[in-house]
Amino acid sequence: MVVVGLTGNIGCGKSSLSEILRQNSIDVIDADIISREIMDKKSLLTEIFNSFGEQIKREDGSLDRKKLGSIVFANDEKLIKLNNITHPAIKKEIKKRIEDIKANNRNIVIVDAALLVEGNFLDLVDKLIVITCDEKTQIDRILSRDNFTREEAISRIKSQMSQDEKLKFGDYIIDNSGDMNDLKYKANKLIAYIKENWCE
Repeated sequence: MVVVGLTGNIGCGKSSLSEILRQNSIDVIDADIISREIMDKKSLLTEIFNSFGEQIKREDGSLDRKKLGSIVFANDEKLIKLNNITHPAIKKEIKKRIEDIKANNRNIVIVDAALLVEGNFLDLVDKLIVITCDEKTQIDRILSRDNFTREEAISRIKSQMSQDEKLKFGDYIIDNSGDMNDLKYKANKLIAYIKENWCE
C-alpha cells in the first residue's frame, strides 16, 4: 500500500482536493478531524487550558477554538507550544488509521494534513502531494470561507511555512489557482499518476 501525504497552506484547496479523492473511492485520513477529536480528550484539554489560560474555555467547559486560534496564530512560540502538546497524539492516531486501512487490503491512502512538513509527519508517508495557489486567490478564499478580516487571513498565511519552501518537499505539485472544474480535471490526472507510478 502506498501512503500519500497531501499538504498545502490555508486557502489553497486541500480539503476540496481531498473530497474529490474520496468521491473516487480513495481512503483519506484527515488530520484536522483527528485534531478536533483528540481536543475532546480530557487529559489533553486540561493540558491546553493549563498552558493557555481559562479565557479559551467556554462556559460548558469545552474549548473555544477561535480564541485559541487567535492566541497561537499571533505568536510563533505559543503555536509551537500547542503543537508540542497535540502533535504526538495526532501522529499516533494517524498511524493507527493507516494500519486499519492497510488491514483492509486497500492500495492507496491519503494523509491530509496542513502541517505534514512542519509537524515532522513526513516519516508517515511514502510520497507527498503539495497543493498551491497564488496569494490573491488564497486570501480571497479565506475571506469568503472563514469570516476572517484581511489582517487575520494574512496572519494565518504568515504563521505557516511559505508555499515556496513547502514545494521543495513535494513529489507531485498541483496549482489550484483556477476553479473547481480545473481542480477536478487535475485530481483525475493525479489519481491516474498515483496508480501508474506509486502503486506496487
